[in-house]
Order: sequence, then C-alpha cells, then structure tokens
Amino acid sequence: MPGEPSRSTLIDITNQQLHSFLSGRLEGSSPDQLCDIISARSLQLRNVAKPYGRPTPASRKAVEAGSVTLTDGVVLQVDEVEREFTLAISARFGIDEIQAFVLLRSFLYNEGLSNNGGSTDKGVVDELIAAITPFYYSERLFVLRALIPLFRAHENTGDSIHAVATKCLPRILQDSHQFALDLITEYLHKTEMDIPEVLHADARIASRWAKQNMKEQLVTLEVLFWTVWGYVPCDGPLVVRIFEAAYNTNLGSSQKNSTLLLDDEGNQLQHDCAALWILVTVEVLELERVAEDGGIEISATPSDKTFYPSSPESLRRIHEIVTSNLSSQHACTHLAWAFVLSRLTSKAGQLKETPESYRGFLDSLHPHHNRSKEREPSHVLMARAAFSPEAGLFKLLLTLLTTSPLFVTSVAWKTGSTVTDPNAIAFRSVLKGFVIAMVELVPVELIPDFDSLVEVWIALFGRSECQSIAGICRQFWQSDWRQGLARRAIFDVARTRFPIHFRPLIRLLRAMTASGFIDTDPLSTAASSSQPPADESDDGDREICSRHLPTFSLVIPLASCTAQAAGPSFAYTNLRSGRLLSGDGGDHIAVGWKVVLDVLTEYVTRRRMYTGTVDLYQDVAFGRTGPGSIPLTLRLEDVGMEIDEGGDEALATDALDLIRSVIQDNEELAEELLESLESGGDPNNSSDNQPPDLVHLTTMILEEALSRSQARSFSRTQLITSAMSVLSALLSLPKYSLRVWLYIRSTSVLFGPSRTSGFAAVALPAERISGHYTMTLALLNLVQQLLHEAFASVLTIPLDNQRLKQVKEEVLLRAAVFVHGEIWVEHLSWKYAQLGDRFEIGRRVSSFYGYVLKQSPPALGDRPFPALSQAVADALLHKATTSTINPLVSSIAVAPHILGTLYASRRYGDARRLIYLLESHLSLTRLVLSYKQSIPYSSKPCLLEQALCARVAGGAGFTDSTRSRIDPVDVLANYVKGRDIGTAVPLESIRVLYALCASLSVTQPSPATIIGHLSNPEATVASFVRIVQHPYEDLALRNAVWNFIALAVDKEPALANLFVTGQFRVPNNKIKRKENAKSQGDDDSKKHMSALEVFRFIYVVWQHGLEHKNLIDTTRGNDEFWTNVVAVVKEELGPDPDYETETFIILDDERRSSLHEAVSVQSYRNIVKSYAVRVIGQDIFLQPQPRSCEPAKKPLSYSKLAPSFKSEDQLNELILEAKSTSYDPSLSDKLAAQLQQDFPGLSLTHLQSQDLSDERQFGDDFMFSIALLRSRMQQCLSGDDRANAVEEVEKRIASLNLNLSLTYAQTALTESWQFLLHQVLPFVRPVPEIRSNLLSLSATISGDLALEKRSGDMMAKLHGTRLNLLLSILEVVWFSDSDTDKHITSFMNLVDNIHKVLLNEAQPPSQSFLGQLSVPFHQILLQVIYFCVRQCRNLARRPKVLTASRRIAVSGLVDATLPLVIDALRLTFDSARTRLDLDLDRDMELLVAVFEQCTRPDINVSSVTWLTRCQETDVIKSSLELLTRTDVIGLTDLPLLRTRRQPLYAPHILLFHMAVVSISSGAERFASEGIISAYSNNGISLAASSGQIDVVLPELPGERSPAHKTYCSMIAIVSAIVSALKRQHHFFDAEACGFVQLYGKQIIRALSWSVGDPITLPLLEEMEQVVGLFYALAESAPPTASPNPAVVKVLRVFTTHALMLLQQLNYALTHPNHIASLLEPVTAEERALLEKEPTAASSLLSKHPLSSSVVSTLISISRAYDVLLGEQEEWPVQEAVVVPHSKVVPGEPASLGTLLELANCTLDVLRHLVDRPAGQAIAPPASLKDTPLDVQEGMLTARKTVEALLVYAATQLAMWLSKPEFDAAEMDSEDHIPQTMDMRESSKRPSRALTDRIRRGMPGEMATDLEKLLKQAKPILQKSVDDNRNVKGDLTQVLLRFMSEWVMTTPS
Repeated sequence: MPGEPSRSTLIDITNQQLHSFLSGRLEGSSPDQLCDIISARSLQLRNVAKPYGRPTPASRKAVEAGSVTLTDGVVLQVDEVEREFTLAISARFGIDEIQAFVLLRSFLYNEGLSNNGGSTDKGVVDELIAAITPFYYSERLFVLRALIPLFRAHENTGDSIHAVATKCLPRILQDSHQFALDLITEYLHKTEMDIPEVLHADARIASRWAKQNMKEQLVTLEVLFWTVWGYVPCDGPLVVRIFEAAYNTNLGSSQKNSTLLLDDEGNQLQHDCAALWILVTVEVLELERVAEDGGIEISATPSDKTFYPSSPESLRRIHEIVTSNLSSQHACTHLAWAFVLSRLTSKAGQLKETPESYRGFLDSLHPHHNRSKEREPSHVLMARAAFSPEAGLFKLLLTLLTTSPLFVTSVAWKTGSTVTDPNAIAFRSVLKGFVIAMVELVPVELIPDFDSLVEVWIALFGRSECQSIAGICRQFWQSDWRQGLARRAIFDVARTRFPIHFRPLIRLLRAMTASGFIDTDPLSTAASSSQPPADESDDGDREICSRHLPTFSLVIPLASCTAQAAGPSFAYTNLRSGRLLSGDGGDHIAVGWKVVLDVLTEYVTRRRMYTGTVDLYQDVAFGRTGPGSIPLTLRLEDVGMEIDEGGDEALATDALDLIRSVIQDNEELAEELLESLESGGDPNNSSDNQPPDLVHLTTMILEEALSRSQARSFSRTQLITSAMSVLSALLSLPKYSLRVWLYIRSTSVLFGPSRTSGFAAVALPAERISGHYTMTLALLNLVQQLLHEAFASVLTIPLDNQRLKQVKEEVLLRAAVFVHGEIWVEHLSWKYAQLGDRFEIGRRVSSFYGYVLKQSPPALGDRPFPALSQAVADALLHKATTSTINPLVSSIAVAPHILGTLYASRRYGDARRLIYLLESHLSLTRLVLSYKQSIPYSSKPCLLEQALCARVAGGAGFTDSTRSRIDPVDVLANYVKGRDIGTAVPLESIRVLYALCASLSVTQPSPATIIGHLSNPEATVASFVRIVQHPYEDLALRNAVWNFIALAVDKEPALANLFVTGQFRVPNNKIKRKENAKSQGDDDSKKHMSALEVFRFIYVVWQHGLEHKNLIDTTRGNDEFWTNVVAVVKEELGPDPDYETETFIILDDERRSSLHEAVSVQSYRNIVKSYAVRVIGQDIFLQPQPRSCEPAKKPLSYSKLAPSFKSEDQLNELILEAKSTSYDPSLSDKLAAQLQQDFPGLSLTHLQSQDLSDERQFGDDFMFSIALLRSRMQQCLSGDDRANAVEEVEKRIASLNLNLSLTYAQTALTESWQFLLHQVLPFVRPVPEIRSNLLSLSATISGDLALEKRSGDMMAKLHGTRLNLLLSILEVVWFSDSDTDKHITSFMNLVDNIHKVLLNEAQPPSQSFLGQLSVPFHQILLQVIYFCVRQCRNLARRPKVLTASRRIAVSGLVDATLPLVIDALRLTFDSARTRLDLDLDRDMELLVAVFEQCTRPDINVSSVTWLTRCQETDVIKSSLELLTRTDVIGLTDLPLLRTRRQPLYAPHILLFHMAVVSISSGAERFASEGIISAYSNNGISLAASSGQIDVVLPELPGERSPAHKTYCSMIAIVSAIVSALKRQHHFFDAEACGFVQLYGKQIIRALSWSVGDPITLPLLEEMEQVVGLFYALAESAPPTASPNPAVVKVLRVFTTHALMLLQQLNYALTHPNHIASLLEPVTAEERALLEKEPTAASSLLSKHPLSSSVVSTLISISRAYDVLLGEQEEWPVQEAVVVPHSKVVPGEPASLGTLLELANCTLDVLRHLVDRPAGQAIAPPASLKDTPLDVQEGMLTARKTVEALLVYAATQLAMWLSKPEFDAAEMDSEDHIPQTMDMRESSKRPSRALTDRIRRGMPGEMATDLEKLLKQAKPILQKSVDDNRNVKGDLTQVLLRFMSEWVMTTPS
C-alpha cells in the first residue's frame, strides 16, 4: 500500500510469473534475484502436500494484530478491510492466515479487482472469494510447476538458469529421495480425497474442485517425471513405489470423485494422467542405460546401489506387478520390462556364478530351464504377448504420439491441457529409448505389423515441431545408426521392399530429416508455423540428419525388371549412386536420388496420357549405353513399382514431401541434392529432349492438378499443397529461385485473373465447400515466400538487370491483387470446419501487407518494388474501402467475445491462433496509422481511423455489457490489461492506441476523443497505472504504456485529467517507489529507461500545468521533490563512451553490439537529464506574473537550482555538458561509400526505422533497423568476402545507431537548456556574477563553434542547435553600458570567435542561406551577430574602451558580415519575388537588422566598401523591384495578415531603404536607382494618389493599416534622401516634387486636419512625415535668383495649408480637454494606455514636435534667417504670408496673433518643465515598444517650438512692415487656401474691417506684444539653456535687437 517502506517479491511476483522467469518466457531478473525469489518460497515449494499451510493460531493472531512478517523478512501492515478478507480466504481454502494475506495482496496487485472492495458486507466478501478462486487454483499449480524448469536446467549445463538450479534445488529439496516419495504419497492421497463439505451445496463448484484436484495430480506426476529424470536416482524401492502407485490407481483412472470427471475436461485430465504414468514407468526403467554394455551389474556387492537392478527384491516385486496386469494400457511398460529382463538374462548368462541374492529371481524367469525346448524365456513370451493384436501396442503408441497433449502441441492447445510443457523433448526421448529397445528386443523382420511400426517411427521422429525431434533424430544418426544392425534394421527392411513398395522408405527418410511435420499433417496447425524459429542448435541437428540421407542408394534387383529390360547391357543411369546398405549378393541395379525425380516425371507423363496429351517425357533410361547402342525407354512400372491408377498422387506427394523436407531452410545441402537430382541427363540428347527440372516438374504438377475442375479426393489436396510447398522451399535457393519466378509468371493457374480456371476456380470453391483450407494456406505461404525472396534478393540483382525486378514486381502485384480480391475481402464469409483456419488465413494476409509496408515504406521515395508498396498503401489507406478495412477492424473488435467462447468450449488451439491473428492485425494497423502521420497534410481522418472510432457489430455478452455493438478503442484498451492473450497483443494494442491518439490529435475536424470510446475510463486508467507500477511487468509493455500516458496527457485533456488525478497525491513518493522497484530487477539501461518515462510524464503534466493547477500546486511547493529533480540535473554525466563497434555479443537473447549497453545507458542519462531541466523550466514558466509594482517571485524549483548558476564551476559544467555532441559524420560517409561499392542497390534510407520517434529505444538499433538489414543481406552471405562485407556493414550500422543515440540525447539536453535559459532570464539577468559567468561561457562555446571541423547536413543541424544555445546565453547576458574590462575581454573573445564562425569552412553560413541544408542555422547566427555588433556600438560610445586591437576585431567581424549579408539580401529579395514565405520574411527582417547595425558610422567609418558591394550585387534595385511587385498591404493572405499584424516583406524592404539613406553616401546611391519611380508605382500608389489611405483597415480591426505604415515610411525615406542630397542634386528635387504632386490628395488630407476631426497617433506621425518632406525640400532649394519653379509651387501650396494647420494646432494646444476627447486609440495597447491615463492625449500632443516642425518648415520657406541676417533689400517680402493682426479664427490661416498665442502656450509648458528633474517621465509611451517621454525631451521640443515661433513671428512682421505699399489691396492679393497641390489656387479676401484695423496701427500693437513675449521668454529660455549644456547662445537678445531695428522704428 502507498507509503510502505519496502516491497516483497512474494506479493510482486506470482508463482506463475516465477515459472515464466525460470522458463525464459519473461525477462528482467538476474540469477541472483531469481535465487532470492526462490529462497523466500523454499518452504512452500518443498511442502508438496500443503504449499499454503494450514490455519494456525499464531498466524491468525498476527493478522488480527495488524502486522505480519513474511518469509522474506518484510513486515507489512494489515488494515481492517484486508483483515476481514484475509480471514475469509483462509477459512474458505483452509490455508495459513499469513499465506492468505499474501495471496490477497498478490491478487489485488497483479490481477486487480474490478469492483470496489472497500465495503465489508457479506456480498462483497463472497464476490472476492469468487474472484480470487481461479487465481488461487492457478497459483497452487504453479507452486509445483516452478520446480520443473529447475530440474530440467539442473541436468543441462547450457541452460541459462543452470547456476540457479544448482544453487537452489539442494536448498529446497534437502532430501530429494524423500521428496520423490512425498510426491507419490501426495498423489495417492489426492486420488482418495473427499470434496470439502463447504462445497457440497453447489455441484458446479464441487466439479471445479474435483478438476482442480485432478490437475494437481497431473502436475504432481509431471514433477515426479522431472524429479527422476536425472536429479533423483531410480533405486529399487523408489521404482517399486512408482510401479505400485501406477498399477494400483490403474494409471490414475481410479478416482474417488470420478463421477465429477465425466465431461470432456475430466476425461482429458484422466487420459493425460494415464499417458504420463506410462512415460514415468518406462522412464524409471532407464532402458538406454540398461541397453549399454555394462549397463547392468549383477553382483552381491554392486558398485551403484542407486540403480534398481542392484536390488533383487525390487526386481522381483516389479516383475510381479508387471506380470499381474496384462491390460493393453500397460503394453508399453510390459514390453519395456521384457527388454530389461532380456538384458538381465543375457548378463546372467555371461557370469560364471550367479549371486545368491539374484538366483531365485533369475530362476523364476526360466522355470523349466532343463527343458528349454519346451519353454521359452519369460522376456520372449512377454515380447510376443506385447506384439499380439490383443495387446494393441502399436495402437497405444500411435494414440500417445498423435492424440496426447504430451506429444502433440496442437492437441494440447485444442484441449487446453494442464500439461506444463506439451511435446517436451524429454517425453519423446523416453519413447525413443523405448522404440530402440523394442527393435533390439525383437528383430524388425519378426515384428508382425511392420506398417504399424513404420507409422509409429514416423510419428515419433517426424510428426512434431522441429525443436522437439531434432535432438532425437540427431542422436539416432550419430549414435544408434552405428551401434549395430538392429537399430537401423527398419531402413533395411524398407529398402528390400523397394520398388514394390515405394512409399515406406521415402516416408521414413522424410521423417528422419528432423524437419518436423508437414502442413498437410492433421497434427500440424497452421499456427505451428508461427512458433518461434528454431535456434541454431536445431538447425545444426537438421543439417546432420539431412546429410545422412544422400548416402542411401535404392537397390533394384535386376530380376524385378520386365523382360524387355533384362539385358546385360542395361543399367539405370544415376550420377550419385551412394553405397549399398547390405551386400547379400545377386545382381542389382543401384538407383540413387534421381529416382525421386523419375517418380515425378512418371506422374506427369501418366497424367498427360490420361488426358490424351502426347507423352513428352520418355527418357528414363536403365543400363549402360555402349557405342552404337540404342537407349531403351523404360517406365517405373517396368521395374516392378506398384502404381494403381489413383495412387500415383500419393507417390508424387511423398516424393515432393521428401524433397522439401531436405531442402527446407538448408541452402548448401539443398543445392547438392538438386544437382544430383538434375545431373543425370543423357549427353547424347539434345537440350530440347532433356527431362524437365524439378521446378518445371513441380509447376506442371500444379497446373495439371489445378486444371481438373471435378472434385477430387484428399490426395489431390495434399499433392497441390506439397507442390506449392516445394516451390516455396526452392525460393530460398538463389540458384533456383529465378526459375520459380519465371514459371510462376508464365502460368496462370495460381494468380490468374479468371475465376473460370486455376486456383480460384478449382481449389477455392472446393475448400469453401469442405471448410478445410490446406491449399489456401499453402498458397499464402508461397506468396509469403515469394515476398521474402523478392526483398532478400534486392541486393543481388545487378543494377543493369532491371527487367528481373520488373518480373518479380509483376508476379507480386498479381499475387497481391489475387490475395486481396479473392481471399482477404471474402474470407470472413467462408465456411470453416476449423475456426482456426479462418484466423490463420487472416493472419497470413495481414502479415503479407505488414511485411510489404515494413520492407518498402511508402513514405520513402527510393524504395524497392514501389508499385507493390503503393498498391498496399492505396488499398489500406489512400483508396481504402469498407470491404478492405472491415476484416481488419471487425476481427480486432469481436476477438474478445470469440476468445471467451473458445476458452469456454476449451478450444485452446483456435484461441491461440486467434491471438496470433490479433498480433498480426494490430501490427498492420499500427503500421498504417504510423505511415499516415508521415504523409504531409494528413489532417483528414482515414477510413481506418473512422472504423476504429465507430462501433462494430459484435456478440452479446461482450465484457460486462449486453450491447450488441462494440467499440474497437475500448477493446484495444482491454487488450492492454488482458492476462490471457500473451505478451505481444497487449504491447501491440497499446502501440496502436498510441498511434491512433497521435494521429487523431492532428486530425481536422477532430473526432471524438479516446476517452469517449472507453466504456469504463476509470477502470481502464487504473489498469494502465497498475501496469506501469508493477516492477516485474514486461518492460516493453510498461514503456509503451508510459508513452501512451504521456501522449494522452498532452493531447487528450479529459483522459489527462484521469491519469493525473490521484497520481500526484504523493508524486515524490510515487517516483521514488518507481525507481526503487526498478532497482530490484533491472540493469542500468532499463533503470534509466524507466526514469525517462517518469520524467517525460511529469514534464507533460507540467506542460499542461494550468489545466492541472490544483493537483500539482502541492508538488510545486514540495522541497524534497525539487531537491530530487535538481539532483538529477546536477548529476555528472561523465565522458561519452566509445561507439565504434568491433564485436557483437548476445544480450537478452539478441545479437547486440558490445557497446550497446554503455551507449544506451549514457543516452538515457542524457535524455533523463534533459527532461529534468525541462521540468524546472516549465515550472518557472508556470509561475504567475507579478503585478507591475511587485518584484518577481522566484519559484522553489529555481531557488533549488540558483546556487548552480552562481557557482562558476557548476554552471560551466552544466552548460558545457549541454553543448557537447558526439556526432561523427565519418561513420555515415564510410558506410555510404561501402554500400555504394559492395551493395549498390542498398540505400541507408531503406533501412530507416518506421517506428514513431518516441517509441524508439537508444542503442545499436536506434535509427536504422539491423533486422531489416539482415533480411536484405540474406542472399549476400555466400563466400567469405561477401560475408565479411555484410559483417562490416552491420558493424558500421550498429556504430552509426550508437552514435546517433548519443547525438539525439545530447541534442535534447542542449535544447532543454535553451528552454531553461529563456525561463530563468528575469531572475538571472539582474545578477552581475551570473552575467559574468555566462559571458565567459559564451566565449568558450563560440570558440568551440569556430573550430568545428565536421561537415554535413546532420552536423549543420547540430551546429544550429549549439548556436541557439549560445543565443539563449546572450539573451540572458543582454546589452550593457557598464561592463568591466574582464567582461569586455570575454566579449571581444566572443566577437573574434563569431568572426571565425562566419569564415568556418566546414559549416559555411552561405550553405544555409542557399537552402542547401535541411535545417538552416543562418537566422540564429544573424541574431548572434546582431547582439555582437550592437554591443560593439555600445562600447564604441564609451571613451577609451575600444583599443586598437579591439577595433580591429570589431572591424574584422563587420567586414566579414556585410558582404555575406548583402549577398544574402540580394538572394532573399530575388526569392521573395516568386513566393510568399514566412521564413523568407524572417530572413529578410534579420538581414536588414544586421545590415543596419553594421553600416552605422560609429563602427563602420567608411561606407565605400559596402556601397560598392551593394552596387556589384544590385541589391538596391532588386529591393525596389520587389517593392513594386509585393503586396505591401497583405490582403492576398488575410488570415496571415491578421495573425502577424503586418504584411510580408514590405516593412523590411522599407527599413533596408531607411538604413541605406540614413548614410549620406547611401542616399546618393539610392537617388540614382529610381526610387521615386518605385515609390510611385506600387501596391498603395492608386490609393495614395486618390487620398484614400486611412489609418485603419476594415479587414484588420484593432491594428494600424499596413498601407498607412508603408506610406509614412516612403515619405520619411524620400525626406531623408532630399535632406542628404542638400542642394547638390537638383534633379532629385524635381522628382520629389513629382512624387508630392502624385500623392497630393493624400498629403492635403493630412495637412487639412481640423479641430473638429478625430486624431490618432498614426495620423500625427503622417502629418509629421509630410511636414518633414516639405522641410527637406525647402532646405534643399537653392538660394538663387532662379529657383526650380516646381519646388516653388509645391512650397507655396504647402505654406497656405501649413498656416491653416498651425491655426488648428494652436486651438488644440490651448484647449487640452477638447483635444483629449478627439484622440482615438487605434491598437489595443493604445486603448489600454488611454484608459489608464486619460490625460495622456493632451500631454502627448503638447509635447509633440509637430508644431515645431511646421513652423521650422515655414521659416525655411520664408528664408527667415536671411531676413534676420541679411539686408532689407534682399528680403523675400513676397513670403510675408502671416497677416499681422491679433485675431485667431480657427477657420482661417494663422495670423500673427495665432503665432503669439501658440508661443505663449508653449512657453507655459516650458516654464512648467524647467523646474522638474531631467529624467522624469512626463508622458506615457505612444506604444508599448516606445519609451516614455521624459522632461529633457519635452523641454527640448518646447524650447525649439518657442524659438521657431518667435523667429517666424518677428521676421514675418518685419517683412510685412517693409513692403513698399503696405495696403489692403496687397493683402487682398495674397493666396490663402489652394485646394490641391497642382497649383489650382483660390483665395479668400480679408474683410474691409480687418483692412481698416491694420491701417489704424495694428502692426504696432503686434510688435509690442511680440516684444513683450520676447522679454518674458528670455529668462525661461536661458534657464533651459543652463539645464542643457548642448545648447548655447541667447536667441531672444538677437530677436529683440532685430525688432528694435526693423519693427519698432517703423512708423505706424
């Protein structure tokens, strides 16, 4: 239970799991751990009678006290609910209370209870008892079964647990002999046991108890068998005891509860017990030892008293027992004892004197020894009795060998036998010893029923899985064959009967090939082919057995030939004659293996004769042909072979079976045999008359058999099956496979398109009628072999022989179409005699599809057989139909219901085949879903996904519901927790769920979530959690479930909530408990793998921390949790291990690189550390943002890690670990070169793993599949050189995988630190010592980057990742104006290193810009350069910081950067013309920013170099062309515009233009490139010329219009050029005026603003830019007598509008409340600003420089300074445009009164500012990106405005007064309000009253007011000058003097 300090293996590991560990079915425990597990159970294992003990007062007291101590020393607490359950279990089963508690805990932990066990009412207790009973019964059986693998391993030194058995068995069985006797005693006791009284009431429960009792008897007998197999010697008393028990119980049939065992299961149990008793009684007689010379010792003082013949009394007793019961079921024992007697008699006859103790017994064997003629010895009589028909010996043996689960795996499956190890080698070994003893006892020639003997021999040696018979076949050939004629006599007899009887010898030979049964054998199940492949020792046994066969010769007596053939000059021609097995004289013809081919030829010939076809093959010639002799054609009938009309099919079948058994999977031997078969042709015959070869014959047999449409017997089915099997076997031989392909391509009987002939017309209909699908299964096997051969031979096909590839692909496509159309879509509707056939057909077809998708992934472009893989992908995904998907999904969905029915009806064989079907179907489903995710734009749900997410029809009673429709997703979830479907199905199911969840997460529109398809989500989640918490659950399953949980938490919010809820109540305990549990049973790599899964889960939960805030807040504040996480982060990784593989080792039964373990451990440590870093970063990200007035609160996670940031050594270690990479590009280069040289048809991409990235495991199989490589290289192993090349390729791929494992994990660690540095930025940046450490680190990291020598695309990606880490560090370091010399030194090292990075030849940035890299890094590099250059500019502003050497370093970086940037800009501008691309836009933005920084004069004094580069590359013209073509508004992609809030390209182009023109020489260059033309002809030209560019765009609410931004930028750039050119380039003034006139309406619109119109900040900017343009034009106008008329006109029009605008501005500034109501926010941030500070509007406007700009422009136009400084005669009196009166009318142009009022107002602002601190903010920023306006800036703006107004007012008044004819008429002629910029003017005339006022002396009043204002302004301006040291002089004094001279003295 949670919180307990330790675990007990007694609870964690059930007895069944222990048995699986010991049997090798489960992995994950070391020998020492197994010994510990076993030692804790030794008492239980030893106690045969009561393994769970009896109830005891002491145990009951401990349970009631609430604390129990288990046998392994673990103390556990018992709560109240558990106490009640424990006592109920103890009472129910009569077991010890502590054992009952362990049983309860183990059941709940390993199986789980679906219902809530928290209640203690009577019903729940009964329910628990009912649920736990099957578990208890199973555990009782496995207590005994756990001993079986120990006994077996004890006798086999090669067994993986031999050391465990040797160590543990003596501890368990302290007296082994007594243990054997205890087993017998307990067995006898169980046969007499009464049913417990508590069970009498319920007959069903009583029957279950009786069967459980019988099962325990059977397992007890199994343990007894293995006990006496070698561990316990068979001494006399023990053998006697065994015989007594066997005979007294009548081989187990005498049962007290026999009436409860009358059903099928009960009968089967009794039959199994009887069979086992027969084996045990034969086994203990040790016939093989008895048969040896010296095996029996008859002596008064025997040397071995532990062997039963040493006890005469025991011999006598055994003889009595055996002879007292002569029933047929004891026939085997009877004959075995007869053999023992024969050896005893023989041994006694050799003695000079018989020991007294033996004499009586031996005499009893010869009661009439003086009359020996009258009485034969007892053993002879017993043997004769045993062979009598009444005894039924052979019938009994055949029954055992063909119907008993002990010898037939399929029967064990079908009957659900309790036998632990069906068809164990030991069982067959005992019977083999018996059969050998039998033929030694009675010569084969004298055995009455030779045919039955042959059948028994074949069943024993040939009708089994290969692994069970390989050993005994090998033993026969190597040992028994050489020990005399008796043991091999069966072959001699069969030989002598040839050729009259052809079949016996052929069948015997086939059986002795050790290849096992054939698929037409009824004992074989199709699922047998799905068994694990035989290991190498089995292959060696088969090799040895098969090599004995070619030594045979078939000897034909000449007398048996017909008369025509009996001449002396005739002999049978055969190259491989072999040797004679006997030399009994007489004339014989030696006939070798070629006779087998002759039989097939004869068959074809006969069949063609029957059908009227001409006999084409009459070339079987006997005899020698001398010169001039004529060959005589003979038939096999002519030499005496009996062939009846219907029996030739059986002969052909036997011949084919023999051939395929020899050649199957044995390439070298097969080629020898086939050469001998085909090398006997007559050299005199032409090639046309040569006999057909084996492939041709087999194909013709198939064509003939499939061309007969009428129904035929079972023999034709066997023939067709055998023929197809031979073709399948031949495909594995490279020398013959091509013939098979060509013949199959040439025939239409197999995969023909027509349903009127061939397989589809003959075999399929016949099998549909019969319900047996042997031929269909054989056809599918042939298709599978064709597929395997095709892919295995891809590399052996010469590159210039593409035709062969086409042939193979054509055949495979035909086969695929046939299988899909004729079998797959229809097989569910067929009739089946055996349901298992349906499952096997489905499995083979889905395996075919899966194999194609694995070997030729459709996602790869360059793949083998692309048409085939595309056809499969189309059928299952792209063009899938319901008929294609339904067999897949419905089989998965309804399998649980079918499985339950099969288990209930005890059809275990079918159930197993259904499980194999599920494995294949699930694997195929996962492949399809994974492939779909690799397809770009696969957001639409495919048919398979729709089917999996839809309910399908199913049987009622499925799970706990009676629904008639089933949800496949729910079924998949149930498979994961299934305990009765093996280990593969749960693993594949969770992987399918993972792939489905991943695929659905990117599907649009998103279908229902996974949780919506679960019938009981809580129970499903609980079962998944139980799996990941179980320390001994299959590791692959646990990792897969972890993967799914992490994905579900990430993608499925509802499911995530279930997984997280309850899992984080004590998450730190959970994590520690997980790690502790793992440390008990796993090696380093597995421990780190589990740690990875835990950290990944935590990270995903933290990623969704806001969703689970309430659940994780406790953990976020848990000190111990973060201490543990930070400890993982700080754990030192150590040096990276070597990864270049030199040798391979066997690790967990797999061939692995010797470096696999070390590299995978290091990789997992890296990846675990990366997740720990990410968890901390994510936790900091989850920290709530503080309010503006509060400091940022540091989360606990950061506080724990903070000391590492402050410690320079720790920080260096952590960051330098993160930046390291072990990637070695030479590995892939060497591998690619070798593949190109040795295997040109193989590409690395072909071997790429198709697993999803999260499901891959680090190590030597990480990225490229070695299994796939081996399958491709199968046919490349011929010859030592080729084999060495294959080995070298495998080593290099393993090395590459190991290297990539390290690289991937290191990259993950690098990226995690990037993430963490972004998150800690606010806490770290203010700490000086951390900044210093990081700056130093940045220099170190950049130094490594600069020295990079590795090249290649993958290295470029890593280069970019490390640059990104450097950038993250620099973002923390940030810019500074106060660095110390130490900091500057580090920074200059960084600058120098970045310069070298730019020049690095291995990773040139130019490759990245040119798009030659899959993951470009130039954007990151540009940001790093931007930081360096901008910080250099900061340093340049500080005196004496940049020494000469430092300036050289800076110049070096800038000089290296600019050419690259300019070239890249040209490339980017050109690329941008062809497409809209976000990456291009980002490139352009960064390039322009870097360009702008690098061209500033403070670090780049001369612009000649870069301007020359611009001219060479024509980059300026390219940018202008792009501007004219691009969409400067962004309306072509409105969603993108709304997302980004600005169009692509245009802002960056204009910023580039501004950067260039801000340098005067750059402006000159720009002026000559046609900028005005480009600015007049672009996307906004029409709108601007019409005056229709608004501040906002309807399509982009809440944002400033991109068109308006672009327009303002263009105005600013033109202004900058005009300003830069000054008065040197008059041609540009004309162009600028044309630009102004083109956009005149838009310009007038801006200048025509009035106080009644709303105002926005962008509009203010537009007005300022427009005014700035006119100011530039005015400043650049030459002061000549003949100015440019266009400029004059433009400026004249501006003057009029400017005066009107000035009037409006005056009103706005003097009425702040009014203007505040007019300011409208455009963006959301402006709105927030105004809501926060309502007075911001007036404050911003009062400090805005617009008024100053307007007046300054008017000053420039009116040449006011010429007036101030020049002679009156030179004054431009025509520029006197301000009327000298005091009236201020908003609707009229500004008057002198307007200027004075505006000056007074601005002076008040200045007066207010001069008394405030210079740095104090006086107005908020215009946007969040701007800085607030401070006092200093406001004061400068106000001062400039006041001075400009005073100068303009004074000079305007003076010019008015100096006019020669100062009258109203002249005033009336002034132009005031032109309507457009094209000089169409109209005027308003002043009123007569105004004229009169001026004449009456108004200028004098104005002069007085102006003089007064000047005097008022003087002290204020003087004070502002004092505050600003950059401003010198006193303008007011100058103006007062000017006034006194020219204004005040003028008469009114």
